[in-house]
Amino acid sequence: MSTISSSRLYGSIQLRRNRGLAGLYLVVAAFLILYALLFPGILTIGGFSKFTQNWFPLALVTMAQALLMLNGGITLAIGPLVSLGAVIAATTMQGALGVPGGIVAVALAGLSIGAVIGAIVTHLRLPAIIVTLAGSFIIGGVALILLPRPGGFIPDWLSTVLAGHTPVAFLLLVAILMLWKVFLATPLGLGIYAAGDNPVGAFRSGVPVERVKVAAFALSGLLSALAGLFVAAQTGSGDPVIGTPFTLNSIAAAVLGGVGFLGGKGTMRGAICGSLLLSVMINVMFFLGFPPVAQYVAQGLIIVGAVAVPELLGARRAKR
Repeated sequence: MSTISSSRLYGSIQLRRNRGLAGLYLVVAAFLILYALLFPGILTIGGFSKFTQNWFPLALVTMAQALLMLNGGITLAIGPLVSLGAVIAATTMQGALGVPGGIVAVALAGLSIGAVIGAIVTHLRLPAIIVTLAGSFIIGGVALILLPRPGGFIPDWLSTVLAGHTPVAFLLLVAILMLWKVFLATPLGLGIYAAGDNPVGAFRSGVPVERVKVAAFALSGLLSALAGLFVAAQTGSGDPVIGTPFTLNSIAAAVLGGVGFLGGKGTMRGAICGSLLLSVMINVMFFLGFPPVAQYVAQGLIIVGAVAVPELLGARRAKR
């Protein structure tokens, strides 16, 4: 295949994967402009830093959820994994392990728990939603055993570095997205899309479908646990239930970003953009003075609209 043909093929694939994202980008841009008008402080380094620090954990768990949705799965264990990551960080960094040991402990816990859940789903042929629901109870229970109430220890300097007045969170997110682009160029990264889109065809093409699914769960667990580490640095302590809202928010943000439930549909940049939209939307409604109940109603309507409109337009195009 010539270089020109390869470029055209790659371009057509990218065009198909990015279809429908233009509208999302416009909506996000509109909300960002409105947010800047309501809160001009976001245009300062300090304001931008605080905003990205609040967005960063949601972006990580959205990536964790999107990884599995792209592979044809879903997880309800993200929230408890965030809590467990925060608890492990807060209970290990004061001891002999120190900060490096605490970070390694959080990463290993996320990877191993994700891999175990993935192995159960893959090898026992059980529905991911059932396994992860059961796993969420177990993981949440372990977090409560390790730290029954908020507490523990996070060094002040770590909180200052990650959640201070510099945009470290944004730089970390950019670095993670660059690593994701590199990962997509590997056989394992390509296998996540292939196995999600057509598992039978991927298997016949030599893709180790079972190994890919386990790896997707392991990476999802890693990202969720690291989000918990960052949340612990933000608050200065560990909380065994702090991750509860992240489970449903990760699903909502991924769906807003155009990631489908059946696998192989969507992009990680779309998922990240969906998490940004959800984060900005909450801030805008706060500054507009929406009461909490109205915020939930508005979020629900916007999410339903964001999902329904592209489907209706697609069905309309198909009838022509």
